[in-house]
Amino acid sequence: MKTVFKSLLAAAMIAGAGFGVASAAEEHDLKAQVEHAVAAGHFPVLKPEQEEWSFAGFFGKYDKAQLQRGLKIYKEVCSACHSMHRVAFRNLEDLGYTEAQVKAFAAEYEVQDGPNGDGEMYTRKAVPSDYFPSPFPNEEAAAAANGGAAPPDFSLIAKARSAERGFPQFIFDMFWPYQEGGPDYIHALLTGYQEPPAGVEVAEGTHFNPHFMSGIALKMAQPISDDQVTYDDGSPQTLEQYSRDVSAFLMWAAEPKLEERKRTGFMVMVFLAALLGLVYLTKKSVYANKH
Repeated sequence: MKTVFKSLLAAAMIAGAGFGVASAAEEHDLKAQVEHAVAAGHFPVLKPEQEEWSFAGFFGKYDKAQLQRGLKIYKEVCSACHSMHRVAFRNLEDLGYTEAQVKAFAAEYEVQDGPNGDGEMYTRKAVPSDYFPSPFPNEEAAAAANGGAAPPDFSLIAKARSAERGFPQFIFDMFWPYQEGGPDYIHALLTGYQEPPAGVEVAEGTHFNPHFMSGIALKMAQPISDDQVTYDDGSPQTLEQYSRDVSAFLMWAAEPKLEERKRTGFMVMVFLAALLGLVYLTKKSVYANKH
């Protein structure tokens, strides 16, 4: 038994040492990539992985339950800093909410209106025709409250951010469009916060994230963590699930007519294929007796 125990202990020590070497090697590799990116001025250091999304592909559709969870994440976490100026409350009916639910949701916000009869601006409860208000009165105030960097508006962020794809992926993209670069990037960013590798220094007040496309660190700290937001449908309350849900929601905010566009595109392709067939048959009929 002692011999067996010693053998198992030795194996465990070797395995542990192996893991330590692998971890050190990975950290060294990340440090090398960081140094190369800084020297070349090319970011992100690590490209986001391609995730699986319900809205991917020619026939992809939004998962309304996921979009509702993403809206909850935005409301309880992201809206404290980020606006959505181009998204109206009435658009939330596309997520499966009733008109009454949208009215109640909008009423939780206050918007500025006016001027009134006295020429003064005033605040009132929002209505479905209003747009998501900004948490700050202006961009200067937003920058002052966030260390000099104004948080970007989230209306089109999923289309404004994307993931670069090299060879051979870009060839396949010509035949099977890759439009999930924004959600892939957002998901990678939210789950990519970590301690900088040994020897890599980041500016004070910034946070290391190798997936950030403008540098090796950013002002925004890790915005969300496990069990921070309560889900009513029993979905996992993890950082991974949170990031996926809010990424999908921001994709919808940027392209709410995605499903309609895909249906229209499919019908157009069917029409063109039928037209091509008719043209071919007409050509054969016209030139059937020609030599």
